[in-house]
Amino acid sequence: MLAEIITIGDEILIGQIVDTNSAWMAQKLNEEGIRVKQISSVSDDRQHILTALAEAASRADIIFITGGLGPTKDDITKQTLAEYFNVKLVLNDDALNNVLNIFERYNRPLLEVNRKQAEVPENCEIILNNNGTAPGMWFNVDGKIYVSMPGVPFEMKYMMEETVIPKLKATLKLPVIIHKTILTVGEGESFLAEKIADIENELPANIKLAYLPKMGQVRLRLSAYSDGETSLNDKLEEFASRIVERVGHNVVAQEDIPLEKVIQNYMTDKGLTLSVAESCTGGYVSHLITQHEGSSQFFLGGAVTYSNDLKENTLGVKNETLYQFGAVSQETVTEMVEGALRQFKSDYALAITGIAGPGGGTHEKPVGTVWIAVANANKTVVKKFTFGNKRLQNIERSAVAAFFMLITLLK
Repeated sequence: MLAEIITIGDEILIGQIVDTNSAWMAQKLNEEGIRVKQISSVSDDRQHILTALAEAASRADIIFITGGLGPTKDDITKQTLAEYFNVKLVLNDDALNNVLNIFERYNRPLLEVNRKQAEVPENCEIILNNNGTAPGMWFNVDGKIYVSMPGVPFEMKYMMEETVIPKLKATLKLPVIIHKTILTVGEGESFLAEKIADIENELPANIKLAYLPKMGQVRLRLSAYSDGETSLNDKLEEFASRIVERVGHNVVAQEDIPLEKVIQNYMTDKGLTLSVAESCTGGYVSHLITQHEGSSQFFLGGAVTYSNDLKENTLGVKNETLYQFGAVSQETVTEMVEGALRQFKSDYALAITGIAGPGGGTHEKPVGTVWIAVANANKTVVKKFTFGNKRLQNIERSAVAAFFMLITLLK
């Protein structure tokens, strides 16, 4: 079952907004056994949209369209769909009532331009928008399904999860796809591929292995395809277990979650707490942790001690340590992490200090030099890393390395 995604809007093509809709939709569709054949972004141009629709219909069984359903003149998706199907626009009572209810709720007058949002091509089945005024539209024409939804991400996501995916499952006979993700850290994809080459060669035709690298970590995703689920999961788990055993300590999780979530789950289950002392990462580690619901159950907080004065006054780093060894040193990061444990009274702490760049490096300490420490009451582990000369990449790599060190100490 093949699908194609078309996102509509000049704002995407000029880089004013990032198309996150396509990635999210592709992930959700893949989970349901629907493979995305192509993703296209097109301008707010009638002929461009018509051509994209015709080409998509020649390649895919289901065509998803997002964007261009707003009340302004540049939103032409609805009119273009009516032209594509050679039908008229008609006022839909359910869509109109939805618009009326929204404007009543906010005590705002209903303009004619808003009323027109309830007009849809006469051959569509509307998908009510519980979070906005533009209805979604479902077309089933010549054996092809077309689904048009708003470009506003949260409106589209609710439509997909509450209406579109359940309707697709009820309408189509979808194949079974089972995914198993193994999260690894500290080893590049080429080294991993060499390490598990014989296992990969033994995979049956209906099980595929994908390498998904991302800044210091690689997700190994096994995908098994079948028309029926009989023994499929057992076979998948068998190969996953072999890979985990072979890769060894570089495996940090056997599910598709971020590194910081691995830490959250483990520390929360054990009733442990964490604090941080950040310098060159500037709060990035804390941001990654606190973006997840429930992080307050294990994360106490910490300090961004960018200056030497704050390292001294907040964490208790000795002035002579900073003077003799410098802020980016084994001695300083050790005192930072132990100061965090002492000051913030957590079970575990991590500390990072380094030269993120692009300036500030020296011959002895070039840009990308980062010292990281993790500690509990009984043990402190310190490592030096030499990353590249790209500031943002150095910050991200520092966070990944710190999380991996902490996971290793925890386990």
